[in-house]
This record gives sequence, structure tokens and C-alpha cells, in this order.
Amino acid sequence: MVISRTMTQQLADSAIFLLQQLIATPSFSREEEATAQLIQAFLQEKGVETQRHLHNIWAKNKHWQAGKPVLLLNSHHDTVKPANGWQRDPFQPNLEQENQLFGLGSNDAGGPLVALIATFLHFYAQENLPFNLILAATAEEEISGANGIAALLPQLGPIDFAIVGEPTKMQMAIAEKGLMVIDGEAKGVAGHAAREEGVNAIYLALQDIETLRNLELERVSPLLGKVKISVTQIEAGKQHNVVPDSCRFVVDVRSNECYPNEEIFELLQKAVKSELKARSFRLNSSGIPLDHPLVKSGSGLGLAYFGSPTLSDQALMPFPSLKIGPGDSARSHTADEYILLSEIREGIAIYIQLLEGLKGL
Repeated sequence: MVISRTMTQQLADSAIFLLQQLIATPSFSREEEATAQLIQAFLQEKGVETQRHLHNIWAKNKHWQAGKPVLLLNSHHDTVKPANGWQRDPFQPNLEQENQLFGLGSNDAGGPLVALIATFLHFYAQENLPFNLILAATAEEEISGANGIAALLPQLGPIDFAIVGEPTKMQMAIAEKGLMVIDGEAKGVAGHAAREEGVNAIYLALQDIETLRNLELERVSPLLGKVKISVTQIEAGKQHNVVPDSCRFVVDVRSNECYPNEEIFELLQKAVKSELKARSFRLNSSGIPLDHPLVKSGSGLGLAYFGSPTLSDQALMPFPSLKIGPGDSARSHTADEYILLSEIREGIAIYIQLLEGLKGL
């Protein structure tokens, strides 16, 4: 089905207006009260019965029918704090050249969020859909927080598959890397720096850091590549004349689907002498099979697919999910973040076509 501009114009206009309101309303992670109210009021004005859990807003399609597959449409309304270097007010929705909308969260993930909301409204009152729809505008995505999608999922009931709205240029991210943050500590023996005393924990840590730098796990994903291991922080010593007995460092691990995080942790611990401790194992790699109806629908529209190196709320979903949305991930978390209005309009049209392609379920 071809979705004409006239069919999506009203949806797009209202979605863009909502996005401008969201940009003008600060919504840092854990501080999303005001944007949650905005989204809920917007949906209620459209005649949608909404529910709220913490700062998460959700709704079901009007003609919900038990027994049908459940499709979740999810994106987030929290933002990071403004990066250094903004040349504009990050909370002022500046429209330039009639197409370029600047503002914090415009691209990540305001554009995908409002496009999914418009898509939900398009299908909301339709009868005899082959699926049930849940729309969820969630909090704390930027910090993988406990009060975002993780807290909401138990409220929603069984879900069969999901679309996660993130800026992907409307290409299909059928897999994404997971994340594990590890705290490491090398333990030495304190001593006076002027004498041959002690065991310098910094030198012990450097040996392990070099090991991690050169460590390559053998299973390589055709979509996501190898597991990426990066030491990103290091801390040791309290004064210049004391050999430190402890050196702490942080390891950022981006996992592929070939390894659960627990297995990667065990392999890293065996490779080093420092004591390692994972902050969490829950953010594993995630994705959706190529033969899933949602992916097949997208392929039928000519959409390309890829593996994403960035993390999203997909990592917390125990069901197949496709990450796709208007905007460009390269703009996320940058100064003078923006999205094109044309990208939002195109995104709405493609989202609608993507769901229309599921009518053969």
C-alpha cells in the first residue's frame, strides 16, 4: 500500500508540533515528569485511553482482540544533558531553512518517538487488525535505568515482537551490540617510592590492560563483528612518594550475539590477574531473525538492514525487536542536534507501510 503525502500530512504536522513541545521541555533521565505529562495529554486529546507507570506512558489500540499477536511500538522521551559547544539554545525548537529542526532530543529520540506515536494513531481505531498494538513512550533509556522499559514491561503483559524507535535513517537494525561495564582492581603492596619497596599496583594493572587491549574473542558475528573491549578509566595513588597498593580501572565491553555477557566476563577474568566485577549482566546483544515477518515486510519495501554498535532499550526486551527510525545516529548526543522534518514525514509513511505489510500474518 502506498501512503500518500495527504494521508500522512495531518499526522506529521501534529507529530512535529508535539516534538517542538518536547524539545522545549527538559527531560533528562530520571527527570521526565513534564514530558510524560505532555505525551499523555497529547494522546488523550486524540481520544486515546492512556495509562501511566512512573514516567512511562502507554496505550493499547481501540479494538484489542485477545489471541492476536502483540506488537510493541516503543521509543523514549528522556535525553542526555547538552554537550559542550551548542551554538543555539538546546531547549528552543529552532526551525531553520523550513526543514531543519534543532533542539536537544530532536534526533535521539524525539523524531522516532513522535513518528511512532503518529503511526499508532493511524492504526488506533482500525478494526480487524491482524495484530494488537501497544504504544510505550518510556523513560530512562539513556541510562538503561530501572524505572524505564524494564519497569514497564511487567505491566504490559505478553508481547510477541517490537519496533524500537531510534535514529537509523529508516534502515533496519536487526541486531545490536550489548553492553557490560566491568570494574577491575589490581592489588599490590604499598612502599616508599625512594626505596626498592612494595609492589606497584599501577604496573600490575598496566600488564592486565595490555592483555585486554590485545585480547580478541574468537567468535565473530557476521553483523556485529567481534566483541569490543575497551579500558576507559583508570585511577591509582594518593601521593607522589608512595608506591600504590591498588589500581582501579573500568572496562567497557560491547558484546555480540555469539556470547552472553556472563561468558565474556569469565573469559576476561581468566585472562587477567586483577580482580574483576561486572556492574550488570543484563544488557546482552539483541535482535530479530531475518525471516521474521517484520523484517520481511521491511525488505519488501526495499529497506536495508545492518547491525548496530549502539545500545538501546532492545537490550531489555526478551522478545524479537527491530530498531528503526528517522534521523541519524551520528547526530545523537552532539551539540546542535537536529532532525529534518522530511525525515519525520518519511518515517511515518514507512512505519505505516511496515505495519501494513504484516496484514498477511
